[in-house]
Amino acid sequence: MTAFNDESGPGDALRRALGVSRRRFLSTCTAAGAAAVAAPVFGASPALAQSTHSGGRGGGHHALVPASKRGIILYTVRDATGRDPLASNLPSGFREVFKELARYGYKQVEFAGYGQHANAPGGANLESVEGAKLLRSWLDDYGLRAQGNHGFIPGSWPLSQPDLDTFKKHLEIANILGMDHMGTGGDPTGSAYRSDWDTAADKWNALGKIAHGAGLKLYTHNHDAAYGFLLDGGPLDAQGKPTRSSGIRKLEYFLKVTDPKTVWLEMDIFWAHVAQYKFHTYTAHDGSQRENVFDPAALVSRNNKRYPLFHAKDGTVNETNGMGYDMVPFGTGVIDYEKFFTRVGAMNYHNPMVEQDNAPGDTDLGQSLKYAKIGYDNLAGLRKKR
Repeated sequence: MTAFNDESGPGDALRRALGVSRRRFLSTCTAAGAAAVAAPVFGASPALAQSTHSGGRGGGHHALVPASKRGIILYTVRDATGRDPLASNLPSGFREVFKELARYGYKQVEFAGYGQHANAPGGANLESVEGAKLLRSWLDDYGLRAQGNHGFIPGSWPLSQPDLDTFKKHLEIANILGMDHMGTGGDPTGSAYRSDWDTAADKWNALGKIAHGAGLKLYTHNHDAAYGFLLDGGPLDAQGKPTRSSGIRKLEYFLKVTDPKTVWLEMDIFWAHVAQYKFHTYTAHDGSQRENVFDPAALVSRNNKRYPLFHAKDGTVNETNGMGYDMVPFGTGVIDYEKFFTRVGAMNYHNPMVEQDNAPGDTDLGQSLKYAKIGYDNLAGLRKKR
């Protein structure tokens, strides 16, 4: 880990982008690993202290994320839903995991598929109308609401009939579960070329219209690559493809060419900050190198109603892994969520879902649920910056 001081040094650009002090930046980088399970890195932070004085668990009127909007994507606890209940005393399968998450205070969940262990109530595969009815009964039992799913998006374009039928089945399942949104965990396209994003936009506009007719908002969830720069001009390569950029990012272009009434996005705030770290310079059409530092909150603010969901995921600084961050439990890293949520506002509209890709533990089988609890407490403790 790079050593930092209070004057200057490596990492300053990243630290300034995060809006954190150098001491907080350094202390978070070095302390998170040891303290993650026991408590947030910052201990009794001002936000959590305020939470204690206003009803506990973020119940006060200054909470940045309303209690009804505090959610988690079930991918974070996938080891628990996939655990054999006959071989463990820990919560196992959807029903017991729902009960545990509700006990922590969560009010919303986002699915990452409908599979669980075969010995759990309902069996291994609940991706059906009957399975959705069973899941809905458990959600209702524990006061939870399904708000989205990383599920099926047709691979074909133009749409094949089997793909269309499967897509409509997933819309039906989403409606049974009571979702307002249905989505996917993949980019509209993995290409950097504008022509491919135009094709993807045509497909998503068509799918979004079908979803809209079923009363659902269709969304795409994206990692860092989709915030890279679009290749849309300059000299062509041997395949006739453009090699340079106008400086517009891929998802910024996607927002322009898709219908705001039928196509939405879910920002993974961690991966958006990775993009900020990775994609800050591009080669313009004239061959010059230009800088354009990505501002995730500004993109949301310009397109606020296009982002009904977030993934709330945290990180500590690591400038040796190519990403700029290592994932840690929500609220124990350096990403300034108070600043982000304050800037984007509209918190009665947005639905932040706590996520940690690496939450399951190899030796501590209860780790992902412990991290889910930490994530809830820190999400509830967020307070608006004055």
